[in-house]
Amino acid sequence: MKNGNNQNNLLVKIKSKKITIGVIGIGYVGLPLALEYAKKDINTIGFDVDNNKIEQLNKGKNYNQDLDSKEVKKCVNARFLSATNDFLKLKSCDVIFICVPTPFTPNKEPDISYIIESSGTIAKYLKKNQLIILKSTTFPGTTEKYIKPILEKTGLKAGKDFFLAFSPERIDPGNKKWTTSNTPVVVGGLTKTCTELACAVTSLAIEKVVPVNSPSIAEMEKLLENIFRSVNIALVNELAQLGDRIGVNIWEVIDAASTKPFGFMPFYPGPGIGGHCILIDPYYLAWMAREYDFVTNFITLAAEINEYMPFYVRNMVVNEIAKQNVNIKNAKVLILGVAFKKDVDDLRHSPALKVAELLQKDKIGKISYYDPYIASIKINGKTYKSEKLLDSSVLKKYDIIIITTDHTVFDFDLIAKNSKVVIDTRNACRKIKNRRNIILLGDGK
Repeated sequence: MKNGNNQNNLLVKIKSKKITIGVIGIGYVGLPLALEYAKKDINTIGFDVDNNKIEQLNKGKNYNQDLDSKEVKKCVNARFLSATNDFLKLKSCDVIFICVPTPFTPNKEPDISYIIESSGTIAKYLKKNQLIILKSTTFPGTTEKYIKPILEKTGLKAGKDFFLAFSPERIDPGNKKWTTSNTPVVVGGLTKTCTELACAVTSLAIEKVVPVNSPSIAEMEKLLENIFRSVNIALVNELAQLGDRIGVNIWEVIDAASTKPFGFMPFYPGPGIGGHCILIDPYYLAWMAREYDFVTNFITLAAEINEYMPFYVRNMVVNEIAKQNVNIKNAKVLILGVAFKKDVDDLRHSPALKVAELLQKDKIGKISYYDPYIASIKINGKTYKSEKLLDSSVLKKYDIIIITTDHTVFDFDLIAKNSKVVIDTRNACRKIKNRRNIILLGDGK
């Protein structure tokens, strides 16, 4: 390494694991990352403003469905993992990861205020020889145009006095095969030295690390991952609508296309997209592109198609109510599954919430839901509590059942047998033989 003793000293500390890791934001991304370092007997401090999370973690209580509660407790008891809202302790950290939310505004513009705020806090306590790694998904240029200037206001120089890199998170809630430790990650540093240091510390917790030549490449790479999915999901969502119009079952079409052993990857339609990244990332890139007089027409159109799907599902519900001998103001609708994907307790941007909101605006007589992972939700200020159980007596009370999330714990045979009408947005009832009361999104009927 060429830039003096700072990086040499830090690299030696990293390789010997005699470092303190700081993680700002101990949510879906930050806590799994912090746990991986703590499991390697590395002193790890989680920083957050949520006192409830801090209190739970310091008591050894796990609040992340994907993590092993015994491992969390073990690391806390061994004092390798702790949490605090005292950001003064950033001074004691050799490496600081920024794992904060990056939402968008109601007008679909990026909100990187949490990144800016975290960077300002780090700057207050920044010292020589520290490594800062941003993991929050964002648009290309964030690390260099926003974080670097904030940190350099201290008089310290990035790449010389302290080190800076971007390494996007790759978290897939509910995935048992690919976890934080075995999912490869990309690292792009401000300088070659920054990349080397960031790769070294990341390698302590993650099996495979892929270096790239700059933070912007790593930032753009993350957007590509998620926009790739957004675009392909939009394609099948649009084809599902066309299938309904012309009488072609898009699910059978996709299954048939999937027999091709090359050049095709199956994606499936649904009630919309949720989670943090796939919904938001296209708008982050579209916003940034306008700065360069470039309009991402194709990417933005795909995002719009996906955002329309809850409206399409709402229309399916209204049409089915119209076929029954019931007034819309007296109709009873049960939504099955409100998490954004199956078998998780994650509500972020769930399309089921948008479906419920639209039905609420339509003044449907009664809207209820059942989700074993989520006890309550709030729609336009109104709180709904999950049905306590799902049996024949509950199902028979409703005029319409909507399957918006296909949790594996659901008994779809029970649902089909005891419901008047089932609107299936996930093809969850595909194995049901008697489909007389099942309306499948994209079925073509």
